[in-house]
Amino acid sequence: MLTSIAFVATLALAPAEASELNLTNVRFTYGVMGSTRPDTNFLPGDDAVLCFDVEGIQADDEGRVLYSVGMEVADGKGKVHFKQKPRDLEANNCLGGTSFPAFARVNIGLDEPPGEYTLKVKVTDRSTRASQVVSKTYTVLPRAFGLVRLSTTADAEGQAPLPVAGVGQTLWINFLAVEFGRKKGRPSLNAVMRVLDADGRPTMRKPLGGKVNEEVPKNLRALPMQFLLDLNRPGKFTVEVKVTDEVTGDKASLSFPLKVVKTDN
Repeated sequence: MLTSIAFVATLALAPAEASELNLTNVRFTYGVMGSTRPDTNFLPGDDAVLCFDVEGIQADDEGRVLYSVGMEVADGKGKVHFKQKPRDLEANNCLGGTSFPAFARVNIGLDEPPGEYTLKVKVTDRSTRASQVVSKTYTVLPRAFGLVRLSTTADAEGQAPLPVAGVGQTLWINFLAVEFGRKKGRPSLNAVMRVLDADGRPTMRKPLGGKVNEEVPKNLRALPMQFLLDLNRPGKFTVEVKVTDEVTGDKASLSFPLKVVKTDN
């Protein structure tokens, strides 16, 4: 079953003229406000994070944005697995404008049946009663060894998304390994990460590496792993993460683009 579903909206409002309510730039991402995923296939244990922009939202004279959000998840046969009634939410339009980025997140259970699912989110501007619906279909794959819940954050705890990476910052790359093997209760996972520049050349002579071969709780089915990157120069890069299960011989990998910008004016 779906373990939980949550919706969060964060304001980053840009100047704009009043307009009709619209939900745009809809895409699945690696974590909250992360890189766009190349496909809509998810392993059990992953997060389906749907990001989009809410445009045309109206603020009152005090800068308050009043809106509500409802959502549901249905399988390929139309059976609704989860339904959340519209919740009244409020934000402060500190920078002016009529738009903000938002996301919905589905925590896919480790035992979620494979198949096609549709996430539907309804956003209503409570000041004008205008509503819009955004929906996106995704596929849950059969259980298999793989890497899930990839996210890039500013903190080691994985709680502070870093949608814009700047020179001088540190970037934590967080993910989980699922369906791994054990030998005498111990997994043996060998992880490597390399960064490629815009021309596809490795930025380091040797990739960063790490290994997990300590005993973990018997009921632990998703093993957290992470790498740390110091962002020392601007540019466009590709980050590749590969993990080998040395117990079973299975391999899994993920890659995503990384853009680092100058932080000086």
